Amino acid sequence: MARPPRGSARRALAAGRRAWPLLLAAWERWQALPEEDKERYRRQARGYADRGRRVVADRRGRRGRIT
Repeated sequence: MARPPRGSARRALAAGRRAWPLLLAAWERWQALPEEDKERYRRQARGYADRGRRVVADRRGRRGRIT
């Protein structure tokens, strides 16, 4: 007989069980979107990622300086 999962594994399993219906619903909504809407969301996500990379790079450049 298998041992029951321990503390953090048990919490992760419970979180996965709770998240699964939400993830499935999100996937189904994404699949139902028209292609132009999907592309608009992809462009928006790329813009957010680029902005985040710029912020990190700027912060790294300032390290060690007093501002």
